[in-house]
Amino acid sequence: MTGTLGIKAARVAVVLAVFALWEILSRTGAVNPRLLPSASDTLAMLGELLARASVRNDLLVTASEVATAFIVAVPIGVLIGYLIAENRYFAEVVKPLLFFAFSIPKSIFLPMFILVFGVGFSEKVGFGFFSTIFIVVMSTTTAVESVKVEHLTVARSYGATPAQTAFRVYLPSMLPVLLEALRISMIFNLTGVILAEMYASRDGIGHQIATWGENFQMKQLLAGVLMIAAIAMAFNELVRSVETRCSHWRT
Repeated sequence: MTGTLGIKAARVAVVLAVFALWEILSRTGAVNPRLLPSASDTLAMLGELLARASVRNDLLVTASEVATAFIVAVPIGVLIGYLIAENRYFAEVVKPLLFFAFSIPKSIFLPMFILVFGVGFSEKVGFGFFSTIFIVVMSTTTAVESVKVEHLTVARSYGATPAQTAFRVYLPSMLPVLLEALRISMIFNLTGVILAEMYASRDGIGHQIATWGENFQMKQLLAGVLMIAAIAMAFNELVRSVETRCSHWRT
């Protein structure tokens, strides 16, 4: 317990040190304040932006797009990864192709999504899904392959059906690995949606960030970055807490 509190205190100290350095660099003129507004001014601007109904609406739009893409991508990716890992021959054929597809920058496909879906909700959800699905599939495949063979042998020797084996052997063994993968996949998902909003969109916080950047509104731009960072960290800590609760399933 003491060790955990010490780690949390150290994390808070590092964050405070970064903000203090940011403040000092801007206030002393070591960095041009027009390029890097002070941390205090940026935080004040963040409060102003959150008080605006238009910004809150953009946050809700982005949140709905991210949530939809994530909810669709995760179960589909898990199912595909499970089916690939269960068929060894199919896995040997498909896995190199997955690694190849994963290595290609997804941003080059964004114009294609705009042409197919237009500029709107479907385009951003589709690109978020596309940005997420590969990491989910690859993580699931690795998680399935990590399940101990003796556990499967015992379950099947007792006459477990494929569904029972999947939910009572695979899932408990895979869950800690999958939860860790979810944290990573959410980063890809959030990045994909924000990128789609910045590239071509009429709403969403990514669209706002792009507008602020184009108009050289650095306080608003940095405040928007802090918004996205806070959302990502909140989700990361949520999944981390669930992952800690499920750590006893590691075998």
